Amino acid sequence: MKILIAIDDTDNLESRGTGEIASLIAEDLRQRGWGSCSFITRHQLFVHPDIPYTSHNSAMCFFADIGEGRLEPVIELVGAFLERESAEGSDPGLCVAVPGAMASARELSAFGRRAKQEVVTMEEAYQLAHRLGVHLSQHGGTGQGVIGALAGAGLRLGGNDGRLKGSLEFAHPYRVLRVGELLQHPLVDAVRCVAGGALREEDLVAIGEKPKTVLLDGASVLLVSAAAEKGSGACWQTLHRKQLRGY
Repeated sequence: MKILIAIDDTDNLESRGTGEIASLIAEDLRQRGWGSCSFITRHQLFVHPDIPYTSHNSAMCFFADIGEGRLEPVIELVGAFLERESAEGSDPGLCVAVPGAMASARELSAFGRRAKQEVVTMEEAYQLAHRLGVHLSQHGGTGQGVIGALAGAGLRLGGNDGRLKGSLEFAHPYRVLRVGELLQHPLVDAVRCVAGGALREEDLVAIGEKPKTVLLDGASVLLVSAAAEKGSGACWQTLHRKQLRGY
């Protein structure tokens, strides 16, 4: 059974971030043999004075492929994990969705897009989750994180929002690799030019600091632009993280 797990608002300014909490949850599921987990994506939500958040107001989400009969145990496990590991003063929320059993994936994705552009309420989040048959629960504080958790699930399901947590690791940083070599990385589904130009497998790409993929058309895509310097022989270069803020 394929499920989506999304969490939000688990941290404070001194604690480990929500992304690290998501990684620990995914690893716990793997170690228990309860399922395999995908890469984790970070989804930027609306920043507004009426929305409490720690630093960036972003949710974390990943897919998990679990065995039949594991859904309720997974929900209980993750909920208890959040209650145990979330930071003091946080307002953690959890969303667990089963895309194959959902009443309307389109509505969930639309909620995620709304949460990137306007203030939405906990009541709206709970009403939508109930109507769609999606699990939504709060695990401390005000529970405000349920909004971001539901939005994060919707944005991941939509397949065109979010950046991968962390950065890609290669054998040697700051090097030049062929597009074909980049595609051998387990977290790179595609390499695309941000301006839409075509790439060939033999094209050389200069790998910058902390390269990161984004979610496009449901795939983990490494975006590149024309190389600013030609000395390395590369005609492309990876985007700096500041250039990925719109994803």
